[in-house]
Amino acid sequence: MRSRVLGEFLGTFILVFAGTGAVVIDSLTGAIGHIGIALTFGMVVTALIYSFGHISGAHFNPAVTLAFTVMGEFKKSELLPYISAQILGATTASITLFLMFGNVASLGATLPNGSYTQSFILEFILTFILMLVISLSAVHSKAVKSFAGISIGFTVGLEALFAGPISGASMNPARSIAPAIISGDLDSLWIYIIATIGGAVVSVYAYKLLKESE
Repeated sequence: MRSRVLGEFLGTFILVFAGTGAVVIDSLTGAIGHIGIALTFGMVVTALIYSFGHISGAHFNPAVTLAFTVMGEFKKSELLPYISAQILGATTASITLFLMFGNVASLGATLPNGSYTQSFILEFILTFILMLVISLSAVHSKAVKSFAGISIGFTVGLEALFAGPISGASMNPARSIAPAIISGDLDSLWIYIIATIGGAVVSVYAYKLLKESE
């Protein structure tokens, strides 16, 4: 249990440090760009899945952990330790970035660029798609699970690429909670908690329908 929780802490730290760090550094230098930021998120997720998958399952996302619990693929007794480790890891990453660079670009916080409704619907659908890809590539009995990391990482990168300019493409409450709290930019945080959890949980029922129809 200890190694799994530590794995979630470290993995989420690396995810947020690299992903939101790319946002911060691009704001300072202009050297990365939107495509580079999307690629950073996709590549770090891919690397982390292959590195930590055999240790903790490589969730790094409270919405994913909750969805796995609803699915019956994760122990309820481990839900709180996992989510706590994920949020703590993400927050530690945001604190580290703050100490290094100051409160630049709200530390990569996800902020709506447009209406709250647009961002809420986008985050719901993005997380629905992400969780469905995770379920079909990493959980389904017929999946070629050795390719799960690639399919999940590509999904994160793709969704960040096309949706990032509008909603920030969070898909992950921990990724949004940490920079919002440390930067103090909390106004729209509720979107990235409610919409992502809702999308992930609804995705579980879509996955079950797909399995039942086989």
